[in-house]
Amino acid sequence: MSQHVATAPRHHILRIRRETRRRLVSVTATERITPNMLRIRFASPDLHDFESLAPDDHVKLFVPNPLGDEPCRRDYTPRAFDADRGLLTIDFALHEAGPATAWALAVRLGDRIEIGGPRGSILVADDFDWYLLIGDETALPAIGRWVESRRAGVPVKTIVVVGGDAERQDFATRADWDAMWVSRSGDDAALLQAAVAACGPLPQGDGYVWIAAEARVARVLRTYVGETLGHPKAWMKASGYWMMGQADAHVSLDD
Repeated sequence: MSQHVATAPRHHILRIRRETRRRLVSVTATERITPNMLRIRFASPDLHDFESLAPDDHVKLFVPNPLGDEPCRRDYTPRAFDADRGLLTIDFALHEAGPATAWALAVRLGDRIEIGGPRGSILVADDFDWYLLIGDETALPAIGRWVESRRAGVPVKTIVVVGGDAERQDFATRADWDAMWVSRSGDDAALLQAAVAACGPLPQGDGYVWIAAEARVARVLRTYVGETLGHPKAWMKASGYWMMGQADAHVSLDD
């Protein structure tokens, strides 16, 4: 494996914070894009000043709580936002039984729900020589946005573990996108690490690595890419999009 020496960041990475407020939105359309990924579109006058500037932004959904009056809060990535039409798209990975999944599966046109955020965005300049995006199904909405928003011709490698071939997705992009799909046949961390290793040395030049999966899995991948492959920490972001056995967990693993 080639070793990449960590240097001071040369690429602009901007953190934006904003005030958050709740918005009441209504369901306008649903679509099962794969067996375990449900796409729901929302509309509302409250979305007139909504912004989602980064691929991995997240909003809070306040879904009904089957055990009490206080709603459950769950983090989801805005898959797309059409400002002209005021339409917000969110993809639901149906990977576990819980209040958000139950709500999404039972939703009907016209149903209303509150959302909050995004609270902030991390804007990564599209001037890296290459991008590597690693994750599980919960990362696919963000990965889709990453792939779709990269400039023409830039190499983008995605490595995603899914339940089977039917869960693969296609994204329209001008980038030079190379997709590796890993069918789940064991521990996600081991499968993803093996897939990264099978690709050989990291490409030459400055690259940005983005990782999102279950918290333990993301932590293993961050350590492998940062310590074993020697990728600079400043050019990498890792997040635990969920945590085994814990509800409403969204953990940043950056130091």
